[in-house]
Amino acid sequence: MSTVRRTLLAVVVILVASSFAVSELQGQGGGGVLVGRLDSQIDPVSARVVRGWIEDAEARGARLLVLEIDTPGGRLDSMRDMTGALLDSTVPVAVIVTPAGARAASAGTFIVASGHVAAMTLGTTIGAASPVDAGGNDLRETIKAKASQDAAALLRGIAAQRGRNSEALEKTIFEASSYSAEEALELGVVDLNVRDVSDLIAKLDGTEIEVQGTTVTLATSQASVELLEATPVQRFQGWLANPHLVFILFAVGGILIIVELVSPGGWIPGAVGLGLLLLAFVGIGNLPVNWIGLALMGGGLVLLFVELQAPGWGGFGAAGGIAFVIGGFLLFGDTSVPGLPAPDMRVGWAVLAGTAVFIAISVFGLFHFSRKARDITVVSRASQIIGQTGVVRSTLDPIGTVYLAGELWTAESESGDTIENGETVVAAELDGVKLRVVRESSLGAI
Repeated sequence: MSTVRRTLLAVVVILVASSFAVSELQGQGGGGVLVGRLDSQIDPVSARVVRGWIEDAEARGARLLVLEIDTPGGRLDSMRDMTGALLDSTVPVAVIVTPAGARAASAGTFIVASGHVAAMTLGTTIGAASPVDAGGNDLRETIKAKASQDAAALLRGIAAQRGRNSEALEKTIFEASSYSAEEALELGVVDLNVRDVSDLIAKLDGTEIEVQGTTVTLATSQASVELLEATPVQRFQGWLANPHLVFILFAVGGILIIVELVSPGGWIPGAVGLGLLLLAFVGIGNLPVNWIGLALMGGGLVLLFVELQAPGWGGFGAAGGIAFVIGGFLLFGDTSVPGLPAPDMRVGWAVLAGTAVFIAISVFGLFHFSRKARDITVVSRASQIIGQTGVVRSTLDPIGTVYLAGELWTAESESGDTIENGETVVAAELDGVKLRVVRESSLGAI
């Protein structure tokens, strides 16, 4: 057998042996432990981040995905998206409320309950998931009963799938109960109390967990631990998903667009304004927007533009400013009821007031600028020339040339008389590029 054949055979044997080794390692729970942290409200951005971590863990054959959590709650639809990803995960997921002082409130209760393993560190809390309206207020009795039953049904299903105390979890909905780490462990809401993530990983070594109908024995004692982070794009989207920031971006961007329309020619205000509006809409896409509020804001900007185009008693400007501020107040907050208690998604009064002042100053400045621009009188070339004196450079008989206003003109004697070279004349009329002139002395005689 030639050297080339021996080499090829050796390569094939190595590849086959490696594939068997990798398959066996994956079958034994190969890979390491991945750890991600959710310390924000539950919204579309955080839901996509967690779903991405789960997909990453599945693709890499991780032994365990640990999700640290500290959240005040969030959107109901995002919570359902996140719990669905956790329940469907083919990689064991341990959700831990940490560090001390952290909470899994409202929608966070559902997230913790959805993990294959639920843990809490001492000094943390879980619960308070009673449905409320969009403003965080109690619902009317009938609506509250329906909303509570719907949320309880979801939580019962999660508890049944994960083998947790559904009765204690339901109390977080019907009675707004909240539990400490010790109470949650005693009631069977969570599986473990641990010091931290390292303690959790150590305690889970050798634990049997059912994942998608298959029993998996965790081998975490010697596993490598890798921290997961949101991508730069996800972090940027999370930064933009701020009601105050979105409102300010929309206001400044809208005013800059109006500046461009009122005073066209400079591309910088229009380009910057368009960019700010695009950023605002990126943020809006990750927040519970009220389209009525957005329509009021857009209509307000249109009224402000109309006021600047046809300034009068200021009615359009005042109406536009009021519509914009009211639209900002209504812009965010899930108007559908019911929902779970969630962080306030409304634009604060201080931001609304500051933006109103900014709009008033901007419109006032633009109004005076546009009025001054309209008051400028356009001076024609003829009005600049007529009445000025000049000197004949070639005899007008009756046409010749005259030096006037720093230029050499073709000129014609208005009276038809001959005007000699060197005489002083006065421009009487501009006919295209030809002057009609008269002797200066003849004007004096008059």
